[in-house]
Parts: sequence; structure tokens; C-alpha cells
Amino acid sequence: MKLPVISGKEMLKLLQQQGFVVVRQRGSHVSLHKKLEGKTLLVVVPLKKEIKKGTLLSILRQANLTRNEFLELL
Repeated sequence: MKLPVISGKEMLKLLQQQGFVVVRQRGSHVSLHKKLEGKTLLVVVPLKKEIKKGTLLSILRQANLTRNEFLELL
């Protein structure tokens, strides 16, 4: 299934619902952390109107989410 067009703010809300916590913001980028099984996941989300496909896939990898899990969250 094709990935939808999503904004940085929408992605930020989805990640926060999954337990990620905003750690800091520098310019137009927000850093989020989540502790998971002894590891700390770090995700950086750009606050743009539209996140490009490659950037979205990178965010999903960093957040340890599959495409299907992401699509279910929408």
C-alpha cells in the first residue's frame, strides 16, 4: 500500500501516541526519545508541511515501526 502524505506535526502526534517523548527542538526539527527493552530510540522529525517519502521511511526505521503498523495508526 502506498504511504500517505503526512505533515511533520501529524507525524509528531502519532509518535507521541506511541510513547515517544519530545526531548528538544532545534529550528524546524524535533528530537524524540523512547526507551524500549534497554535501548533508547531517537527519532528526528522535520516540521514541514509534507514529509517526503524517503524521509518518512527513515523516520519509520528510526522509530522501529513497519509500514503496516504506521498505516494502522492513521
